Amino acid sequence: MPNRLADATSPYLLQHADNPVDWWAWEPAAFEEARRRDVPVFLSVGYSSCHWCHVMAHESFEDAGTAAYMNEHFVNIKVDREERPDVDAVYMEAVQAATGQGGWPMSVFMTPDAEPFYFGTYFPPEARHGMPSFAEILDGVSTAWTERRDEVGEVAGKIVRDLSSRTLAYGGQGVPGEEELMQALLGLTREYDDRSGGFGGAPKFPPSMALEFLLRHHARTGAEGALQMAADTCEAMARGGIYDQLGGGFARYSVDRAWVVPHFEKMLYDNALLCRVYAHLWRATRSDLARRVALETADFMVRELRTAEGGFSSALDADSDDGTGKHVEGAYYVWTPAQLAEVLGEEDARYAARYFGVTEEGTFEEGSSVLQLPQDAGPADADRIASIRERLLAARDRRERPGRDDKVVAAWNGLAIAALAETGAYFDRPDLVARATEAADLLLRLHMDDSARLTRTSKDGHAGTNDGVLEDYADVAEGYLALAAVTGEGVWLEFAGFLLDVVLDRFRAEGGAFYDTAHDAETLIRRPQDPTDNATPSGWTAAAGALLSYAAHTGSEAHRTAAEGALGVVRALGPRAPRYIGWGLAVAEALLDGPREVAVVGDRDDAAARELHRTALLGTAPGAVVAFGPVDAEEFPLLADRSLVGGAPAAYVCRHFTCDAPTTDPEALARALSGPREK
Repeated sequence: MPNRLADATSPYLLQHADNPVDWWAWEPAAFEEARRRDVPVFLSVGYSSCHWCHVMAHESFEDAGTAAYMNEHFVNIKVDREERPDVDAVYMEAVQAATGQGGWPMSVFMTPDAEPFYFGTYFPPEARHGMPSFAEILDGVSTAWTERRDEVGEVAGKIVRDLSSRTLAYGGQGVPGEEELMQALLGLTREYDDRSGGFGGAPKFPPSMALEFLLRHHARTGAEGALQMAADTCEAMARGGIYDQLGGGFARYSVDRAWVVPHFEKMLYDNALLCRVYAHLWRATRSDLARRVALETADFMVRELRTAEGGFSSALDADSDDGTGKHVEGAYYVWTPAQLAEVLGEEDARYAARYFGVTEEGTFEEGSSVLQLPQDAGPADADRIASIRERLLAARDRRERPGRDDKVVAAWNGLAIAALAETGAYFDRPDLVARATEAADLLLRLHMDDSARLTRTSKDGHAGTNDGVLEDYADVAEGYLALAAVTGEGVWLEFAGFLLDVVLDRFRAEGGAFYDTAHDAETLIRRPQDPTDNATPSGWTAAAGALLSYAAHTGSEAHRTAAEGALGVVRALGPRAPRYIGWGLAVAEALLDGPREVAVVGDRDDAAARELHRTALLGTAPGAVVAFGPVDAEEFPLLADRSLVGGAPAAYVCRHFTCDAPTTDPEALARALSGPREK
């Protein structure tokens, strides 16, 4: 019999709708029930493509005996961290403070007043590796609640006081300057893995935001080392198993430092961010590899993640059926030599094994290998490889596909809109721009109300019930700004402005800081506020970037001042922890460069005007904003009072209230938007 989650819109919650656990969603009624019964609350937080979430669910939440004990002694709440990032952030902060580590599934025991007192992540069904069993945890917590209530209350009170007393030092007044950005670059250089690319050791995550900083720093200063780190990391990832060599797209992270074996889940946000990085790398270097990976990743998002309504799904699972009825991580993606031979025949199988690094001993589990592109594979026959890829992809399509989380998250769709719009513009793929526009329209119709308040998620064309958080407003604004630049449709600039007005009105804190939730959002034990970039840009740094771009478009001093205030945290954290504030550093690069404002005046059906527009979009000047439209167009403030030059389309480049002479020459425009700016 389904539990209370049967009507949820979250695919993760729906995965638990048939559990014997009497789950509640996060709602006031759950805590009222705990007070009525005088029992503690068990909070379980995860997401649909989380491997260990599935494992714990199968081992414990699907077990009738365990569920019966949970139902008798607790009120049990299940939360999708992607729907409620605020709840996840607050209790993850408590978990990390208490245990020194965190992760998902996150398991938290709390009072009926939502005050946590015991924490963990995954708990096994039997004690092993020094970990107590989940049953032992449940029994211990229940006993403490009934026999040592005062002690439990003291622990919960202290945790809440400690969390509430934390203040965020964001660096005081002042924006990051040359010195802070140079220190950040040196910090990344020290952590750079010069053998395998990327930063740090295993597990290794794609450093998309740090790569954006490196590309912008090179564009502004000419620092070759910054470009080299970015290019080498991108090549290493694209050659590694973290990149799907058949279908395109990136997995969540690599379990090893050499990018060989991924954690196989594929997230929309990773692929959107990395698609944009590779497109920007191509813009800087014209690398064939960067072009190929940007386009393949864009095509992957459209092919595998796009929903019937025109938005983009959150993720693909890591696990799928291995053909025996058993769900195994990576089963959809890995190959043995025998499987290659079955599809390709012996001769092509040997060739493919050498090209893709498939060995008899395997690079993954049970003799299977993750496809990669080893450096020592030697020159390849392009036509033969294309045929091999086509046949392997067709064979893989006959395998059971990993599950898809069809939830549309506003923030991540904003990132996808920006990536697809720019990639489509760079590589003359109007279909990608059209897909970006359709996703932008879906967010407008389904996620945004008449006062520009956002709903965070939707599924199957139905909006969810959770309010948007700061990253939703900032990333959707970022996507709309990119779409405005690419399409020349100023309505997207206007909608970005509406969203950013909400940011300024409802998310701003004192001294330039931002909160992750609106001032009228549900009150939790702490109002979440995290400026550090993790898997995605933080709401704080994403807001800084969108505010800066909008100010450059409109001349709004209020938006620029807010962006500068938000960047105080980059001044504080950039030199000390550059890996964790990469997008903030990228925004700081744009601020130091201006950013430059480009107005291209001409009719959209004029080939010369279109060439100037594309040239403007391909400029590498950090954070440059582009407006395109006919004379007297009112949609873009940058086009006001701009005229043709000698009857020909013209481009105007301005920076810090100073404008260059207009040009009708694409090559002159390219020079004005590429390379270090003369001071």
